[in-house]
Amino acid sequence: MATKIRLKRMGAKKNPFYRVVIADSRTPRDGRFIEEIGVYDPTTTPATIKIDEERALQWLADGATPTDTAKSLLKQQGILAKFIESRK
Repeated sequence: MATKIRLKRMGAKKNPFYRVVIADSRTPRDGRFIEEIGVYDPTTTPATIKIDEERALQWLADGATPTDTAKSLLKQQGILAKFIESRK
């Protein structure tokens, strides 16, 4: 099963709120997911990003591939750098 780290859109119209989730690559964007590992709120200033570092590193090690947006969030939190460093 190919897993992805991606965002699940929540919130009202024109007031988005996202959950960072692990999902099967075949499921729809807001469909079923395996595990929630964080939240992202772009409406606050500055944007709120909270990701469970330990779980994100575990899923990356297990082969989950982040989408472009999820990858930029992981990079901002420094999680992606830790993952790359641990693989060396």
